[in-house]
Amino acid sequence: MNIPNAFTLFRILLVPVLVAVFYLPYGWTGIAAATIFTVAALTDWIDGYLARKLDQSTQFGAFLDPVADKLMVAMALIVLLERYPHAWFTIPAMVIIGREIVISALREWMAEIGRRTSVAVSYVGKFKTTMQMIAIIVLLAQTSLVDNRIEILGFVALYLAAALTLWSMIIYLRAAWPDFKGSM
Repeated sequence: MNIPNAFTLFRILLVPVLVAVFYLPYGWTGIAAATIFTVAALTDWIDGYLARKLDQSTQFGAFLDPVADKLMVAMALIVLLERYPHAWFTIPAMVIIGREIVISALREWMAEIGRRTSVAVSYVGKFKTTMQMIAIIVLLAQTSLVDNRIEILGFVALYLAAALTLWSMIIYLRAAWPDFKGSM
């Protein structure tokens, strides 16, 4: 166990806290959930920075970090689905969650055949993650603020994240295509 892995485990522990806080019967719970999600997003950046800076990268951390990220994003989108039970929210949420499942499986398969580096995280993927974080933070906070301008900002970021999600998935699948063709 090292400091970056401790931050990653802390992020996983924040998932049920986020869900529990979101469902508390108070007007401030959206702001609190957005704050919890923001802390989780910051720990994602901190654990990666510390792992590189302190040379504390581990196989366990390389496995657990993306799991923590995907759990937090998926759970936040699922609780927001109750607030926005419409196709205009469900579709981008499905795209984001579905892409994460596909790319996780792709990375696992590519690692099994010794080609994981061909599907390493790209700048498009990093920008996609940033847009997801902004969208989720804004939409979680919006459940307390009830301001249409903020809600529009959240949905613009969500749709931008969904578009970047598809784009990054295409980039990863294209990178893996030669290996797909060779294994058919």
